[in-house]
Amino acid sequence: MPAAVCLDRRLEILHADATLVAVAKPSGLLVHRTALDSRATEFAVQLLRDQLGRPVYPAHRLDRATSGVLLFALDAAAHARLAAAFEAGAVQKRYLAIVRGWPAAAQLIDHPLSRLEEDRGGHAGGPARAAQTTLATLATAELAVRVDRYPTSRYALVALEPRSGRRHQLRRHLSHIHHPIIGDTTYGQGRHNRLFRERFGSSRLLLHALSIGFAHPLSGEPLVIRAAPPPDFAAVAAALGFTPARWEAG
Repeated sequence: MPAAVCLDRRLEILHADATLVAVAKPSGLLVHRTALDSRATEFAVQLLRDQLGRPVYPAHRLDRATSGVLLFALDAAAHARLAAAFEAGAVQKRYLAIVRGWPAAAQLIDHPLSRLEEDRGGHAGGPARAAQTTLATLATAELAVRVDRYPTSRYALVALEPRSGRRHQLRRHLSHIHHPIIGDTTYGQGRHNRLFRERFGSSRLLLHALSIGFAHPLSGEPLVIRAAPPPDFAAVAAALGFTPARWEAG
C-alpha cells in the first residue's frame, strides 16, 4: 500500500505565468482520480485548483509514487498546445532513479510495451507499442550486505530520458534490463526494497522527475523547469555517496 502523504494542502510552485504552472509533486500523491485507488481523497489537480482558486489542466501524469516536476496548463488552448507537444515528442523529460546493480555507463533501452488499462486493474493488454528510454549511469555504490547470492550489493544513480510516453515506461524498462528501481513494489525486487526500508528508512519509489523542457505554449520560447530531489530521496542518495553534484553534472 502506498505511503500516506502529509501535506499542508499547498504544493510547491516551481514556475507560474499567465498560461501555465508547474509544481513539485511529492511521492505518494495521485495526479487525479483513478479507478486504481478509489479510496484516495487528495489529488494534485484538486490541491492546485484550490490553492490557485481557478481550474487547472494537467499536461501529463506522474505515477503516484514518483516525485518531481508536474506541469499544468491554465486554459484549454494552452493545454491543447502542450498535449500536441507531448504527442510530437517535443518535450524533454529527465528523471533520476536509484536502481539495483551497475548498469552500463550509457545505453538505449528499446523495448516495446503493452498498454496498461486502468479499468483492468492496471494489467497489460493489446499489442506492444514502441518505447525507448536513454539511460546514463551517474554514480555507483557497493554495500557490504548480502541480499542475493553475492557477498555485497551494488546500486547506481542513473539519469533517464524517455523518448516515448508509455505508462510505467521507466519502471518497466529498468525491470526489463534487470536493474529495477529501488522501492518499486510492482516491477522491483522485494529483498532490495526491504534492505532500503531497514537500512535507510526508505519505503518510497526512488524515482524523481528532475526536469522538463519544452517550448512555451504562448511565446514559443524554450523553457526548462527543474525540481530538486526532495529530502526523502536526497537522504538515501547521500547515504550511498550520491551527492547533488552527481545529478547536477549528469
